[in-house]
Amino acid sequence: MKLLFFYLIHMLMYPLPDNRTNFTSCLSDIIDDGEEFINDHYFTFQTSGSLLIKEEDTQHYFSQGDFRLSKRNSLAKFQKIEHNGQRFESIHICLDQNSLKEVYESFRVEVNPHKFKNKSVIPISSHNLYVNFIQSYRVYLNLLPKDRLQFMSLKVKEIIFLLLYLNPELKDVLFNFSAPDKIDLEAFMNKNFQYNIPLNRFAYLTGRSLSTFKRDFEKIFKESPSKWLLDRRLYEARFLIAEKGLKPKDFYLEIGFENLSHFSYAYKKKFNVTPLQIRSSLES
Repeated sequence: MKLLFFYLIHMLMYPLPDNRTNFTSCLSDIIDDGEEFINDHYFTFQTSGSLLIKEEDTQHYFSQGDFRLSKRNSLAKFQKIEHNGQRFESIHICLDQNSLKEVYESFRVEVNPHKFKNKSVIPISSHNLYVNFIQSYRVYLNLLPKDRLQFMSLKVKEIIFLLLYLNPELKDVLFNFSAPDKIDLEAFMNKNFQYNIPLNRFAYLTGRSLSTFKRDFEKIFKESPSKWLLDRRLYEARFLIAEKGLKPKDFYLEIGFENLSHFSYAYKKKFNVTPLQIRSSLES
């Protein structure tokens, strides 16, 4: 790992050109509850408030002072939680593919692409080096955009080096540049139907072009992806109402509907009865 830090020192002595813009950072206090397709790796520090992230059968709870790595090409549902009256605020740093590939070229290592395969978010234990990094990073956030570009590009590489130094097992995540493999479409869709993402995202995550995805989908399910997704979500809703006794307002986002009125309209059209009528019959 010493090689990593010698390389970092070299970069600090010879800054990147001004036209390098392959980084993303934000300091935010407004993040809606919902879901997300994570298209790049993100290193995040929870400044205040709390966040609950759900992935398959696992939940992760992050509170003030916690660090995490969100993995590229992943799906995750999240819920913002106020904590002791504190507003929700976090710092996100995008570890873009160009920066990661440049670091990788400085020292080639063998990567296991199957490690962390089913993870969308990885908790990172706190360390003084991470804390000091965030403190220095926040200083640059106060600069004008045109002035902080060069510094932020360097900070992206710096955090990559720190992650590899403190958590060397993350090389299998950070240096996995491959696209998703072609996987079992039926199993994937039954597991992830509740994510309200475009069809091209579903296609990409299953290792297919959009046209191949649609063709394979109709062979398996005997109907179009859009119709199947709507019906699958509505049958799940009926189960949650009739068998679990839940109210639509408590789960419509969880199963892929954008708003409650759209859910109620689609439910009535499918089952010829409103969700309210179902609940009323259960309570009578």
